[in-house]
Amino acid sequence: MGRATVILQTPSDRAMASAWIAKAPEGTRVDFKASKRTTPQNALMWVLLSEVASTIPWHGMRLSAKDWKIVFLDALKRELRMVPNIDGTGFVQLGRSSSDLSKEEMAGMIDLINAFLAKHGRKAA
Repeated sequence: MGRATVILQTPSDRAMASAWIAKAPEGTRVDFKASKRTTPQNALMWVLLSEVASTIPWHGMRLSAKDWKIVFLDALKRELRMVPNIDGTGFVQLGRSSSDLSKEEMAGMIDLINAFLAKHGRKAA
């Protein structure tokens, strides 16, 4: 078995996961993760990021919603790192995507963006 994902929702899901664990060869890695962010959470995050991008300049620059997402992910301490690019002319940002956020982490991201908007006199969603 290469890779498999089971979302534990029913007793049969749990039984299948248990059976796979029982048959897994020595050295098999098993990861347990919280539920992923929801589609409504993702949509709200992009509405908020667009609001920030369209209304708040950052150190004399206008950042895109995607840029702001990276700024807020960094504020959540999401293991973001910078390394020099291949030709030595700049840097590449390494880190996790917001698609990896759990429901709870995404709620924290939304709270962070709302607080930032409120701090800058903007209406939060």
